Amino acid sequence: VRKRDNIVGMEGSIISHPRTWKASGHLDNFNVNDYLVVCTKCKKSSKIDRPNLGKIKCDSCEGEYDWQNAKMIEQMFKTSIGALNPMEAYLRGETAQGMFLDFKLIQQTSRMQLPFGIAQLGRCFRNEIAPRDFLFRSREFHIGEFEFFIHPDEKKCDLLNDEHLNTKFMFLDEETQKSGSDKLKEVSMKELLQKKKLEEWHAYWLAEQIKWFYSIGLSKIKIREHTKDELSHYSSATFDIDYLFPFGSLEMAGNASRGQYDLTQHEKESKEDMSIFDEKTKTKIIPRVIEPTFGMERVFLAVLTKAYSYDKDRDNIVLRIPAKLSPIKAAVFPIIKNEEYERIAQKIVDNLREDYNIVYDRSGSIGRRYARNDEIGTPMCITVDEKTPEDESVTIRDRDSTEQIRVKIKDLNDVIKKIINGENLLKLGKVVDTRVK
Repeated sequence: VRKRDNIVGMEGSIISHPRTWKASGHLDNFNVNDYLVVCTKCKKSSKIDRPNLGKIKCDSCEGEYDWQNAKMIEQMFKTSIGALNPMEAYLRGETAQGMFLDFKLIQQTSRMQLPFGIAQLGRCFRNEIAPRDFLFRSREFHIGEFEFFIHPDEKKCDLLNDEHLNTKFMFLDEETQKSGSDKLKEVSMKELLQKKKLEEWHAYWLAEQIKWFYSIGLSKIKIREHTKDELSHYSSATFDIDYLFPFGSLEMAGNASRGQYDLTQHEKESKEDMSIFDEKTKTKIIPRVIEPTFGMERVFLAVLTKAYSYDKDRDNIVLRIPAKLSPIKAAVFPIIKNEEYERIAQKIVDNLREDYNIVYDRSGSIGRRYARNDEIGTPMCITVDEKTPEDESVTIRDRDSTEQIRVKIKDLNDVIKKIINGENLLKLGKVVDTRVK
């Protein structure tokens, strides 16, 4: 978001008026899509999606479900506002509606012109009857969403380039799913456009998501097209982005074409004009919307499972998180407990903390300190040693290779920035041979 001129961020309210969710269609659609059923054999309660009613058996014992007594689940969390005459309200089930409600105000105050987007990352709530599967069935979670607004008549995407068109990925289309198969095939975004699976703006944002996942090392992804009977009430085309976790392929992100549905519905319910003046066409219009969505905990879990490894040579865990994603960018150590070394190390920490999240550690052997930081994914360790007082230089150890270079203290900030941006550490200073790796 920060790197784009055509997107602004916001933070909306968690508690919403019922009319918000009536207008969005969630009360009429979201709350009738899932049902509680009980197995006649083992008596286990399960949540079943509407398309699967009457079609599947108990996942625990293969018994038959009591379909006749299936009970609709209200997925929206209810709460109340006020003390004397409490008013019914809901906890948000998605962040999107806050962006639609504030769309016109944000467009006016930010002076954005179409096409532009609004982004939000926040906590959402769903009334799961049986939270399970770790992060995949939980009652509260974080979603990162973009709502990208486009002129309804604009079909051409000027941002779509050859890199987007040539982006390749594994794909499961609607036709294959309806045939009863789950066979994947590698396709390019250009092929999906040619088959009219999506339009150009949708292709652009889906390709941007795929490229971003590839850039953080998550290459084991597949794109699954939603079949017509599972599309959400607001969507004309939706794609799941699934990741191959060690325990199976599961959804971690998605992308939907919401059209003009949300803004039109809020205009109808509120009687407020949701149209904006388009400078290009000199007309008032209600934009259509493309929505890339990220399940933040799921993405984080994918990064962790990809990064986790056990190094036999070191005999410890190494969390190989890309440096740009690591919460701690560097650790600083004095090689031994020495007042002068500790003073220099602390000064380095104080200077670097202006720009990065840095940890300072002076307890235990240097090897033990390296191992501790390997386990939490710290990409580099900076050591103040016997040469530091002489020439104002320190060593930087690379987490993944254990190779070390020596650089001047005054150059540390610049070197760290280059390492975070993906440059090879060994090319940024003099390579040194050390006893402890």
